[in-house]
Amino acid sequence: MTVGMEPVADKGKRGADERQARLRSLAAVDEVLREPAAEELLTHYPRALVVDAVRTVIDRLRREILDGEVAGEGTAARAADLTPAALVPWVARLLETAVTPSLRRVINATGVVVHTNLGRALLPPEAVEAVMLAASGYTDLEFSLARGERASRQDHVHDVLCTVTGAEDALAVNNNAAAVLLALAATARGGEVLVARGQLVEIGDGFRIPDILRESGAELVEVGTTNRTYLRDFEAAWTERTRAVLRVHTSNYRIVGFTAEPALEELAALAHERGAVLVDDLGSGALAGLPLFSEEPSLRESVAAGADIVTFSGDKLLGGPQAGIVVGRAVAIELMRRHPLARALRIDKLDLAALDAVLRLYLDAEGVVERVPTLAALDLPLEAVRERAGRLRGWLEAKGVAAERLVLIDTVARAGAGALPVTEVPSVAVSVDVGGDADGVAAALRLGTPAVVGRVHEGRLLLDLRAVGDHELEGLATAAAAVL
Repeated sequence: MTVGMEPVADKGKRGADERQARLRSLAAVDEVLREPAAEELLTHYPRALVVDAVRTVIDRLRREILDGEVAGEGTAARAADLTPAALVPWVARLLETAVTPSLRRVINATGVVVHTNLGRALLPPEAVEAVMLAASGYTDLEFSLARGERASRQDHVHDVLCTVTGAEDALAVNNNAAAVLLALAATARGGEVLVARGQLVEIGDGFRIPDILRESGAELVEVGTTNRTYLRDFEAAWTERTRAVLRVHTSNYRIVGFTAEPALEELAALAHERGAVLVDDLGSGALAGLPLFSEEPSLRESVAAGADIVTFSGDKLLGGPQAGIVVGRAVAIELMRRHPLARALRIDKLDLAALDAVLRLYLDAEGVVERVPTLAALDLPLEAVRERAGRLRGWLEAKGVAAERLVLIDTVARAGAGALPVTEVPSVAVSVDVGGDADGVAAALRLGTPAVVGRVHEGRLLLDLRAVGDHELEGLATAAAAVL
């Protein structure tokens, strides 16, 4: 045995003894509860919640002691001197976390305007007010004040949807995937649905068009090739079991180059000639006349082309709440309205209130862009974004961040939410020199108050101003300066 080295058996025994000593040092639940600071907690929180928090802290420390014995470091190594009084602050922090709502305000400095992970579209003030009204009191959600009897919640958005899209009928459900599911279940269950092979998209979180089709009870029939599909391909694939043609706008990717697809009018004529329906899934729902939306399919054009059912999202380029919106021919929409799934997929009253308010802004085609935050952010002139970035840099300097660390750079923003996938929106960011720890600084910003989400590029932190509102600049500067 080497001189000065502790025998392995002795070292193991000493470790076991230390572990037992640490475990014995953990206070019992009642010992913690007798602490004056714990009694104070009991005046602010339900007793059962406090007791549960104490047990959680003790159980976690016990596990860390056992785990720390393997590593020999960490919280477990400090557990021996944890008295009942020392555990109370941990319990207090756990209780505060438990009763604090999980959703936090976030400043979006990523450059992605409709950021799916950050809640997608921001609502205009009119929609926020409508949600508060619907949430804080009784409303005529499903009641006719004129007749004094039950009515449909769809009545609140039906007429305005028909007005802004030119459709005969309209329906709102909880999201666009639900709208497509309901459309296919109501019109094609037990039959075949023809879809161009290049349109078998996967949307967010792994949901795929073939999966939605399968759940609707309809059978998918792929038509044509990935990049080129002709009307004759649909004619060749048609059988006596064909119930519908589904066109899916590839809103989150593009096939470019040697491509071809039949016009919507041709598909509508074919479907109607053979007693089937045409379902047009537009996805993003670009209804405003922004030049940026020039390559997006038009809702009005889809309706005018003869599509029986047109579906789109409320919370993408429309700039409203999460919703699946359906417009089209009355016969097809009525099938959806009467289907058993309609109730399971119906829109919530708060989303309905917000959607109603947003849609009414579209009655003013010229004024809607500046009144809907999503549209305003996407349409904001580049020089206005640059001026906003300059103000942020000035505030950061005023709060003590060295000027040489801050550079304004031209960047590319995105619409987001799977919309306009190849469209680059010019933007400006404050590029911050963070001394080689960009990821650490970005993490600290995310955990600050308010939380700030930026992006890291080539070792620098970028705070893109395209999606940051003027009213958020001071909060962004304060949060960033505290970290920097």
